[in-house]
Amino acid sequence: MRPKPVILVVIDGLTPAMLEGAIASGGAPTLARLAEHGTYRRATSVFPSLTPVCLSSIATGAHGDVHEIPHLVWYHRRDGRLVEYGSSFGAARAAGIGKTLRDTLVNMNAEHLGVGAVTLFETLADAGLRSAAVNFTAYRGRTVHRSSLPFLGNVLGPERFYFYNLFQSERTGAPLSFRNRSAGTIDAYATAVGRWLVTRDGFDLFVFYLSDYDYASHELGPDRAHDVLGRCDAAVGALADAAGGIDELLERYALVVLSDHGQTPVRHVASLQRHYVDVAGALVCASNRAAHVYALDACALDPRQLAARLDAEPSVELALFREGAEAVARREGEELRFAPRPQGGFHVAGDASLLAHPDAPARAWAALANPNAGDVLVSATAGWEFADLGGGHHLGGGSHGSLVAGDSEVPLLTVGVDGDPRSIVEVAPTVLRHFGIEAPAYVLGRAA
Repeated sequence: MRPKPVILVVIDGLTPAMLEGAIASGGAPTLARLAEHGTYRRATSVFPSLTPVCLSSIATGAHGDVHEIPHLVWYHRRDGRLVEYGSSFGAARAAGIGKTLRDTLVNMNAEHLGVGAVTLFETLADAGLRSAAVNFTAYRGRTVHRSSLPFLGNVLGPERFYFYNLFQSERTGAPLSFRNRSAGTIDAYATAVGRWLVTRDGFDLFVFYLSDYDYASHELGPDRAHDVLGRCDAAVGALADAAGGIDELLERYALVVLSDHGQTPVRHVASLQRHYVDVAGALVCASNRAAHVYALDACALDPRQLAARLDAEPSVELALFREGAEAVARREGEELRFAPRPQGGFHVAGDASLLAHPDAPARAWAALANPNAGDVLVSATAGWEFADLGGGHHLGGGSHGSLVAGDSEVPLLTVGVDGDPRSIVEVAPTVLRHFGIEAPAYVLGRAA
């Protein structure tokens, strides 16, 4: 029997507590109905728990050591320049609006996403199956698409590709996505495309990405975006309506619903660059609740010395760096050394409480092994955020990126899909298994 097509719903920034509360209170009736038919669990994101990193992990089934996307903002050593994926408008202006747009819309997939990683769209295309995606940032596929803006040129994406009106495989009648972000027009565009696709049963995999919840949670705080969560629920409900109702939707499709990361409240903001103003060649790339510190050619300090400069900084919970065959997690001068064991798990020496966060050794190790990572990685203390390149922050709202549980735990619901994924990196191999397709070698090696 041919496997059911899969709808993969990603609600950006949705926390487990918000979803669980909305289901219990009746605030998310569609998702509650799906939960009645499926299996719900809390799962773990990656580090840094920031959208470009997370969506790349969902698409590839890999941590950053394989997919090579390290942060929202990072230093491209080969090109000798900053890459900024749009931390804020101020950060985009500081990096250059044109460069930021091209890096975010084109280069992240065309140049930055590692050649050793394979996306769901690529793997399914190679197996003769059709994929569709709307607004999903990690979109690399096998089909050439031309942008409505000539300066963006062509990109490779899934067979059916709809990306903020900039790339559209067919005319769907969807409205303009950027009319009024705060009023929900981006997700309204995604919903119109989703209805169109479900009505035509036009895919084997459809990645339905809803970004408005994260936008609202940044502004209002992670526990206050109830209205937007209701809109997300209605967006999934629109897919069910297009199929003829929830029962018909589940008869036709298997579903995976998850978030890419959590969020936690921001009560304080810090600038890390001030710790390195007297150090030539030390570059801080910070955004949200994570940062990279790069030692460029002119820098006379090694990673340990760069990390030690943050010992007295209250916004820094952990400074992480590699030292020989081990990694070091440092907090206020205290250290924990860790490294993977050949038989699985991690060898740990020192105060284990320094990494007492969900799957922290594995997530931190992979982040440090990313070839585009800084020499020191920084995870923020609860309640703190790091100002970005333009001085932007979310004081009074919500943010994410660190190793702490609130940033790192996500809701994950599966309906009609076998397996029990407990991390966002396990979603892609779970979907491939549903279609009887072998996962990439890096997934199989990790499982071994």
